[in-house]
Amino acid sequence: MLLGGAGAGGWWLWRTDRLLRGGDGKWRREEAVRAGHRTLAEVDAMTGTEFEDFVVGLCRRDGCTDVRRVGGSHDDGADVLGRLPDGRSMVIQCKRYTPRNKIPSREVRDLLGAKTHFKADVAVFVATTYFTAPAERFATHNGIVAVHRDHLGLWNSGASLPSLTAVNGAGQGTRLHRQRRRETYG
Repeated sequence: MLLGGAGAGGWWLWRTDRLLRGGDGKWRREEAVRAGHRTLAEVDAMTGTEFEDFVVGLCRRDGCTDVRRVGGSHDDGADVLGRLPDGRSMVIQCKRYTPRNKIPSREVRDLLGAKTHFKADVAVFVATTYFTAPAERFATHNGIVAVHRDHLGLWNSGASLPSLTAVNGAGQGTRLHRQRRRETYG
């Protein structure tokens, strides 16, 4: 009987520990979501509008002002408009594609047109995937900040949008990463 009571007490302590740890983990995940942190898998599952709202939240977190979502069927090539913390105006195009689809250069060219149309100082292209080599070259040559999947992960993890301009045109995975991606997605 004593052994059974000790066993039941041990089980109760173990079960209580599991419940508390589970609740703590859930609370931490909810806090991370409130703070704007999402896993890339969660970002991939978003709708286009949710992704645009997610980008708006990241911009606001970084101190951008007058940030608003303008995306829609007649958005003139812009999904988000606002001002960077230093006061420069910005236009953002958001594309939520699967990781196997790449952003073609024509879409980056459209953003350059939107930058002119909205008279923005800075154009930012945010994608859940990667850019084709010509698209990435076009972006860097024309001063468009190309935020690909790797940079989106950094931005989501706390890097600021202005800090991503310093790594523009770089970091689309290592050679081995690109090779694995080709083998996985074809």
